[in-house]
Amino acid sequence: MNSAHDNTQNGNAACYFVDRHTQASHADKTAFIEADGQKRSISYRDVAAESAKMAELLDRHDIRREDRVGLLLLDQIEFPVIFWGCLKAGVVPVAINTLLATSVYEAILADSRVRALFVSAQLLPVVESLLDNHPTITTVFVTGDHSSEHQSFDTALSTCNPRETLAVSPDECAFWLYSSGSTGQPKGVRHVHSSLQFTADTYGRQVLQIEHGDTVYSAAKFFFAYGLGNALTFPMSVGATTVLLSGRPTPESVLDVINTYKPTVFCGVPTLYAATTAYIESGNGTCDATLRRCISAGEAMPEDIGNGWQKLTNCEILDGVGSTEMLHIFLSNRVGDAVYGTSGVAVPGYEVRLVDEAGKETDVGEVGELLVNGASAASDYWNQREKTRTTFEGEWTRTGDKYEKRADGRLIYCGRTDDMFKVSGIWVSPFEVEQSIISHPDVLEAAVVAARDDQDLEKPKAFVVLKNQDAGDNIAAVLKDHVQQQIGKWKYPRWVEIVPELPKTATGKIQRFKLRS
Repeated sequence: MNSAHDNTQNGNAACYFVDRHTQASHADKTAFIEADGQKRSISYRDVAAESAKMAELLDRHDIRREDRVGLLLLDQIEFPVIFWGCLKAGVVPVAINTLLATSVYEAILADSRVRALFVSAQLLPVVESLLDNHPTITTVFVTGDHSSEHQSFDTALSTCNPRETLAVSPDECAFWLYSSGSTGQPKGVRHVHSSLQFTADTYGRQVLQIEHGDTVYSAAKFFFAYGLGNALTFPMSVGATTVLLSGRPTPESVLDVINTYKPTVFCGVPTLYAATTAYIESGNGTCDATLRRCISAGEAMPEDIGNGWQKLTNCEILDGVGSTEMLHIFLSNRVGDAVYGTSGVAVPGYEVRLVDEAGKETDVGEVGELLVNGASAASDYWNQREKTRTTFEGEWTRTGDKYEKRADGRLIYCGRTDDMFKVSGIWVSPFEVEQSIISHPDVLEAAVVAARDDQDLEKPKAFVVLKNQDAGDNIAAVLKDHVQQQIGKWKYPRWVEIVPELPKTATGKIQRFKLRS
């Protein structure tokens, strides 16, 4: 392999996020600490050293520059070592959701054609049946304790020597993420090296305002574009510390992490903020840390959830909008200027616009599809040319989200393009109806979709999760009346179905297409 002696000319993202810290005064500072499992930690210096050994490990197993490898890893310290190690070697890591079914893994592994798989021991049983006869996977490395016939990652890496970081073009493919599938099968989204620093320089530095002294905890996992920025690149852009939780983020586990490790920055999603607020309000726990910054993405933040959390923690939530295609948040509320119920304004470095079905820019008060322009846009969807051409239009990326622009320039989320529907010829925003339902004190979550009445006309139907089941037999009628009083007679849900939970992606987005069917 060619080595890079002058990293100042090297477009490899690992130079900026990893290697430069070894020359800094904080080289021995903790980069990552695990809140569960073995509770290990790793310094910036050791992340650099261990990831530098990855090039030799990959080389020994005939995995070359531009080959792809799968990362089916829990949020543990092996993830940053393997991820950055692949980038240092010019090998492309494909970060895979850890909460999928075997059949979906089969589709992703076949689609990406990875040469090797790095898998956490706890996740091995879910994919083991796929590995023996897989046509492209030549080696499986297992992290953690295991007794399978596959290679131990720790043992394999311990015999390797560090190599220098490969010089690459900033436009070279660095890694893939698979979109979370809120509208169907996941798609392979390809990102280049320079995108990582762009998101750190824009959202990380100018909106989140992350600092060297911060400790960050992201409930969103590494495999999710939102979590990758929160827990990996933003902290590593300033030499901050990240707390990792490999288990599921429940109100109980999240509060345990917050109260034990006292993070200054917490990154969640609306569902988790709602559940954790309800958990605290019911007397089950407290939030004892002084949070400096709370952010949210994945779904729009209802006003009542934002206000409830802020009242309990004295920390506003900066609600924003990002996507796997754009790598992180490009539209957001700002510090000291958060308006719940809106997604804020464009992050510095990005442009946004709203267009109607004919591609014409919409006026204030009108609903249009959100388009975004920024240097973190993905290069394409792997093997999906038609979808690539309809999503990435020159410098602009179609988000598939419908928004309304207020007179003050802030944007209000209305729903996914395929979630919107018309009642009496007027667009209805499922999100507006959901927000109204959630503002009722008995409601924890709600999702609204279009359903057809006796005349075959579309009307709103609500699926509702209650905070407790003692809300009364007439709760459906109460909620219908509540919506009519709040946002208008014609927008109220004609049907209200009480359900134990809503179908969601692993990243917390409601899968409304499942409710529609």
